[in-house]
Formats: sequence, structure tokens, C-alpha cells
Amino acid sequence: MDESTPQFLDEPPQGQQLTSYDREHMVLYLRLLDAHRDGADWREAAQILFGLDPAIDPARSRKVHDAHLARAQWMTEHGYRELLRKGEPD
Repeated sequence: MDESTPQFLDEPPQGQQLTSYDREHMVLYLRLLDAHRDGADWREAAQILFGLDPAIDPARSRKVHDAHLARAQWMTEHGYRELLRKGEPD
């Protein structure tokens, strides 16, 4: 993995609150959502975005990809609200 590839957990933290991990990986989430929308193969996305080799470790590569994509999709449905609230004046 090169220095431009973000550090990541195999599964992002779950829950109904936005986490610091979510904030740190916002660009990764957006890139995953774009790849998914464009119909990119999950193996290509795992290799490019996470620096994983699905040919060597397909189970982990798929798990990492799917878990982060699910969290990214959660962000589009729920997590973004917390980002918006942070911008509101008290």
C-alpha cells in the first residue's frame, strides 16, 4: 500500500452516529459510491481504493469493500444529517 492509500479498518465502526473514522474516510466513501454508481467491478475498486489484491485474498477484499460501501450508503441516508447540523448556528 502506498502513502496515498488511506489507512482503513476491515470494517468501519457501526452505529447511528457519525464517527471520526467516517469523517476521515469521507473521500473514500465518495469514491466507493461513484464506483458503485458507475458499475465498477468490486475487485477493481478494492484494489484501487484499498490497495488490496482480490486475487490473493478475495474474502477479505470483498469484506472490506462491502462493509465500507454499506457505511458509505448509510452516510447518504442518515449520516449526512449530522454533518448538516454541525453547520447550523446554535
